Amino acid sequence: MQTLDAASTAARLPYSALADAIAQVLRDARAGRALAPARLVMPIPGPGSLLLMPASNDDITITKMITVHPANPGRGLPAIQGEVVVMDAQTGVRRLALDGPTVTAHRTAAVSLLAARLLAPKPGGDLLLIGAGAQARAHLEAFRFGLGTRRVTIVARTAASAGQLAAHAQALGMDATPLAGGDAAGVAEAARTVLPHVALVITATPSAQPVLPDLAQAGKAAGEFWRPDHFVAAIGAFRPDMAELPPRLCVQAAAADRLYADTLVDLEAEAGDLLQAGIPWSRVRPLQQCVDIAPDTLTQATPVSPVLFKSVGSALWDLAACELALSKRDPV
Repeated sequence: MQTLDAASTAARLPYSALADAIAQVLRDARAGRALAPARLVMPIPGPGSLLLMPASNDDITITKMITVHPANPGRGLPAIQGEVVVMDAQTGVRRLALDGPTVTAHRTAAVSLLAARLLAPKPGGDLLLIGAGAQARAHLEAFRFGLGTRRVTIVARTAASAGQLAAHAQALGMDATPLAGGDAAGVAEAARTVLPHVALVITATPSAQPVLPDLAQAGKAAGEFWRPDHFVAAIGAFRPDMAELPPRLCVQAAAADRLYADTLVDLEAEAGDLLQAGIPWSRVRPLQQCVDIAPDTLTQATPVSPVLFKSVGSALWDLAACELALSKRDPV
């Protein structure tokens, strides 16, 4: 069995190709050719969590094992560690081991890229990126290489973290502006000033409070900062007590049939944004329904809400990453 480190794993998972692979897995899942159960999350000492995510198709079976220890950075250790093991579906022979955090970052960003391709009214527009961690960095790269995004405003809690990611964006040939918001309310206020100038929005934070402005704030009309041609991908909140999206924005998107999710599996347990807004799950459309559908059939003739895309993750995306990794060789 070949084992790939983080750099080698990343080299085998280019974002555009991975988005295409995820689209194919969505087709396979729709046809019953790819399967993934809900993830298993078990508390462990540390304190921390152990996450197990299996999936399979006719060719391979995979399982991702991730441990999350939030206190680890203070110990000089990474908070998230893990691996993805790839096995032959017919024999169980182990074929490949990939770096788990790298797979997670790349496939999550590739799902958002696919959603933007399918759902964004203006996929060529400028980007507002909330957050400056590993997922924010992966999404920055995915939208740069997958959509050709050239301008980005990065809003983070501290100037140092926003500036560091902005420097990376500039190294990729982007025009990048860093902003510091401080707490969640400050981040949302900074985002309000940027929203009129962008078409794409990504939130990649573990915030317990919304990091985007609600439909009405400080007596201002929603139209001063929210538009129907906005596309918002919310990928950071993964527990019921977390919420990056303001509730009224979620309610409006659901009412306008413009609320989407990468999968409905695990949504009821993890999508704090939607849980706190009281969204009926019947109003959330899974990405699986959007593949191979004409874009003009997915939105209203006269839309009244931004497009919201909520991502909670699925082992199906890891399965797609493993298929792609097996098809590629390390660069010489």
